[in-house]
Amino acid sequence: MRIICSFSKMHGLGNDFMVIDATKQSVTLNQENICSWADRHLGVGFDQLMVIRPAEKKDVDFNYQIFNADGSEVEQCGNGVRCVAQFIHEKKLSDKKQLRLATPYAVMVCHIGAHHQVTVNMGKPNFTPQSLPFITTVQAPFYDYRYHGRAFSFGAVSIGNPHITFQIPDLSQAEVAVLGKAFNQMAEFPQGVNVGFMQILAKDHIKLRVYERGAGETLACGTGACAAVSIGQLWQFLTEKVRVSLAGGDLWIERNATGELLMTGPTQTVFDGQLYESI
Repeated sequence: MRIICSFSKMHGLGNDFMVIDATKQSVTLNQENICSWADRHLGVGFDQLMVIRPAEKKDVDFNYQIFNADGSEVEQCGNGVRCVAQFIHEKKLSDKKQLRLATPYAVMVCHIGAHHQVTVNMGKPNFTPQSLPFITTVQAPFYDYRYHGRAFSFGAVSIGNPHITFQIPDLSQAEVAVLGKAFNQMAEFPQGVNVGFMQILAKDHIKLRVYERGAGETLACGTGACAAVSIGQLWQFLTEKVRVSLAGGDLWIERNATGELLMTGPTQTVFDGQLYESI
């Protein structure tokens, strides 16, 4: 038997990850092995794979990559970057309580708090259609579409990755799998889209379910929580600080004085392991 790599299994509110430290080991990644590791019966099982790499620039502490369970690389994952920060802290890769972590697309600033709580600055939401990308004629607070003869309205925003959010009166009745897959595959979203379903309980409290590109519905989605809150604030339905209740637990999203979104929530290491292959 040959060791392929060491890893940790982690989750943020049930949104689960396989985290690999590639600063100390060489790891071969391709769609076949990522899909194999993601299998919940025959592999490790995860929504996303997070791969930590050495910093490529002096002003960041580490780089990292994100891969969905279907092997596709994606731009951002809010719960994932919180777990990456906690992993770096737990494995003593850095003694800093504030970390600058870079994807190929953005730099995320994470603050490691007490009791496995991590806050990450998710940046400013971008409502321009081209940022998702979203093919439409004009930027608007909400967009009206018809699907199989039914009328739908949604907001669209980029949180470093593409999101649309529907407001619905009863989250238990949300057609997450059907509508999530349908809108994700629409030609208007050439790179796909994450689809959120938001029920507003109060101006400072919402419930949310999210269909994620390449993963399906997850127990929690950090960027989806930021997207829902930013759209709710755009519609003037929500306050500056909002509790987001997901199937896996609660996140807190706060818009600061400069318009950036701060996301706070728990992280948890489930186990450490090693992958082997026969030789």
